[in-house]
Amino acid sequence: MILYKGHALGNDYLVLHEGPPLDARTVRVLCDRHRGVGADGMLEPLERNGGWAVRIWNPDGSVAEKSGNGIRILARYLATHRGAGGSIAIETDSGPVHCDVGVTEISVDMGMATFEPAEIPCTERLRDVSVAIGEDILRVTAVGMGNPHCVTFHAVPLDTLPWRAWGAWLERSAWFPNRTNVQFARIVGRDRIEARVWERGAGETSASGSSACAVAAVALLLGVGDRRVTIAMPGGDLGVETRDDGHLVLTGPAQEVAKIEPSDELLRAIL
Repeated sequence: MILYKGHALGNDYLVLHEGPPLDARTVRVLCDRHRGVGADGMLEPLERNGGWAVRIWNPDGSVAEKSGNGIRILARYLATHRGAGGSIAIETDSGPVHCDVGVTEISVDMGMATFEPAEIPCTERLRDVSVAIGEDILRVTAVGMGNPHCVTFHAVPLDTLPWRAWGAWLERSAWFPNRTNVQFARIVGRDRIEARVWERGAGETSASGSSACAVAAVALLLGVGDRRVTIAMPGGDLGVETRDDGHLVLTGPAQEVAKIEPSDELLRAIL
């Protein structure tokens, strides 16, 4: 087995370069940061109809429909190691995305945001509605970016809030049959928003591309953000532009970290 590891603003993924098809147990072992290689998820490239597709794995062994950071890491890998060039179409479980690979940054057309419950999926329409978590009241909006998201805005510094506990609760709320990613956001200006991310199946992550798009989409919906906005996360900044056709274009870096060959001892434990 040969893996390549990359990160996008500290959100790290392992790319399967050579080896048997992945399964949930293998993913859990390899993503373990203490007993495995360690990552926020895995990317399994698939050649399909003369082009590229990907299966995106969460570190708990579940499968994600889309990942903005993961797609940028994969695009960098495909351009570097598979001769895919600078313009790459990749099929995800929620449809195709198009990537433009630059020297340092990669832009991804993430498609359109949806607020329709059946498309997120969410059991009811949540648009800036009050939700009680214990004694706390949050105003939340559910949005789909090909994967489910729940965005909540706050006026105070985000790290003064128990957002990790809120995120864990909202991820598994009965409103979201497939669980959800959760974003906690604070408006700095119409063109800049701070965010913290609780990712489905991974917990706290330093950055998330689809989360950045979800925050930008909800900010535009609520009238508190512009069509071009920077989403500032602990790992760094991502740019999101909402085009006239409604598509959100995500731009940010992705870097290769290492080529990895797991030891025979580790492979015997999982294969």
